[in-house]
Amino acid sequence: MSSEAKPLSGLRVLIPRGGTWGDLVSMALREQGAHTVISPLVDFAHTSEEEKLVAALKDLEAGRFDWLTATSSTVADVLKHHNAVIPPDTQVALVGEATEVAFRDAGYPITRTPSDENSTQALLEEWDEIDTGEVLKVLTLRSDVAIPVLTEGLISRGHDVTPVLAFRTVGVPASVHTIEDIESGRINVLLVASAKIAQEVAAQFPNLPEDTIVACVGVNTLEAAAAVGLPDDASDPSHPDYAKKRAVIETVESVIDQSDMLD
Repeated sequence: MSSEAKPLSGLRVLIPRGGTWGDLVSMALREQGAHTVISPLVDFAHTSEEEKLVAALKDLEAGRFDWLTATSSTVADVLKHHNAVIPPDTQVALVGEATEVAFRDAGYPITRTPSDENSTQALLEEWDEIDTGEVLKVLTLRSDVAIPVLTEGLISRGHDVTPVLAFRTVGVPASVHTIEDIESGRINVLLVASAKIAQEVAAQFPNLPEDTIVACVGVNTLEAAAAVGLPDDASDPSHPDYAKKRAVIETVESVIDQSDMLD
């Protein structure tokens, strides 16, 4: 496909997260013709449940869990930071391409991922072992801002779940250069991929140019963006930028589900 024929040709898109997530999203958008600028507006900090996390990781190493779950690539970083050991008999269920890449790069095993739609709900529907009637001991590791869809799904099925906040999501100030690029309109699209990112965009860029496209991924993100007053003009099919906005969102969703914003 020539660059002229690509749906995002000529667009400059701000990628608001770094790491494996940012690299995968950036690559996917570039393949569709976009120019990407990775400028993290969020980062990850030590959990407020450090003692609980350390105790859970000791139990993990001792083989007291049947399963470990993660839906964020950052969980792999947390495990590496703590030199965590996943014993051979403990199985690992993951959601999200970035999560899989991070676990693989860290040398951790992967037992189960959704086969088709890469989402938390798809994992729950396809995870045969959780519907046998056997009560499983499961350690779920997630962010402090994540909605515990996977945790609650396992608890509702009667399993013995230990949910632990593995890390906190915190805001990061954009660079002066990034602010100038946004306020001047040199960045055409702001990718908003979580409620926290929506809050940071609203707080850090109060004077967005009228033609800047704000592309929100996920219903929860869209609701959070509306709550903080981010514009949503291009969501109207009659808007001239509607097709570009949908192309950005669909491209992002093709590689990154909302999973690491959920659990």
